[in-house]
Amino acid sequence: MLNKIKKNFFLLTSIFLLLFFLFNLFGGERGVFSYLKKKKILTNLQNEELKLINKISELEFKNLLLTEKLDLDYIETLIREKFIYGKKGETLYIINNNEN
Repeated sequence: MLNKIKKNFFLLTSIFLLLFFLFNLFGGERGVFSYLKKKKILTNLQNEELKLINKISELEFKNLLLTEKLDLDYIETLIREKFIYGKKGETLYIINNNEN
């Protein structure tokens, strides 16, 4: 038995190393599956970053409307939303958005 192992030592070592590298190529921490998972996480974070950037720019625009030059149309919209205020002869419709 020892003679067979000595004769096929190179073959056994090569097979072991090949299996080791294949396992690490696909399943290791730096493997293909880990790469795909990290790539998906990266795209999700980039999408979330874009949403937050858009939200920040929208808030900055609203803040600009209220600070430097008062935009009376925007203030009227705010008053109508917050206080459910309407003018004489208008009919107000309140729509509740219940997502549950």
